[in-house]
Amino acid sequence: MTASGEENQPRRASVLPNAVTPTFGGKQFWADELFFYDWHIQRNAITGHYRLLDGRNRRHSWGTFEQCQGKLEEIKREQKIPPMRGAAVVVLHGLGRNAGAMVYMAKFLQEKSPFTVLNVTYPTTRGSVETHAQTLDRIISRLDGIEEIHFVAHSLGNLVIRHWLADHTKPEVGECPDRRVRRIVMLGPPNNGARMAEVLGRNVVFGAVVGKSGTQLASSWKDLESRMCVPGCEFAVIAGGRGGSTGYNPLLAGDNDLVVTVESAKLPGAKDFAVLPVFHTTMMDDAKVQEYTLRFLQHGYLVAPDKCQPIPPLTAAR
Repeated sequence: MTASGEENQPRRASVLPNAVTPTFGGKQFWADELFFYDWHIQRNAITGHYRLLDGRNRRHSWGTFEQCQGKLEEIKREQKIPPMRGAAVVVLHGLGRNAGAMVYMAKFLQEKSPFTVLNVTYPTTRGSVETHAQTLDRIISRLDGIEEIHFVAHSLGNLVIRHWLADHTKPEVGECPDRRVRRIVMLGPPNNGARMAEVLGRNVVFGAVVGKSGTQLASSWKDLESRMCVPGCEFAVIAGGRGGSTGYNPLLAGDNDLVVTVESAKLPGAKDFAVLPVFHTTMMDDAKVQEYTLRFLQHGYLVAPDKCQPIPPLTAAR
């Protein structure tokens, strides 16, 4: 696929009527591919056509990527919107969700910091982690003017980031990830696989519902794990659990957040680590999780400099 997404373009794209209209859901069919503040261009995973949305998810244009980009440039000129600059936080949701799942986290970060917050939607059930990592790369490569990039990701979103980092980490040829990347906060990450996905993966219905990404967490975990790397930048892990030997889900051994165990969330090399009494699917809405997240992005620790709980790196960690 070309950088502009010219392949798989619908033949009628050039004659599609354009009007400012609301969208009507279908968020498991769309992938963000360009951001300019809260304006974003999305690609339909089924038809291949694009649409330009504003911050209220109203459609201003649709057709080819070039048509939507052209409309965005026109809007920039008409509204005299200045270029993006400074630091941005790219927010990624988890499996089976969309940007709506991270809206309160994104709003908190936007209101409490000077960061430009980009809340990404990608169709988790319609593609592999590798596919989503490629989509993330298109977003990152188009962040013109942004000088620093941070990430906040929930669950599967962390694996997408780790895959993207591995895709662009080739020391033998001098290739490294975007040098603007500074810090990552991982929320409930299945860094060592998701035991619940393994259990549910035995059911054929599970694969049909969660798609390739979900099955990669289950039956294809070893292969997926080999295609990811440990971030070379500063990162922190926030896991959900009861803080003891047992968690919220009796089907999982050890402390857990109902879906991911505390041990599975851990990733050697983390600068800081914390376990909070939150459930997996709603942890990003918790006030303390949000406070910890912002503190790490701004200062490099979750609670305080003298209370960091780093996870020692493995000498041969990939």
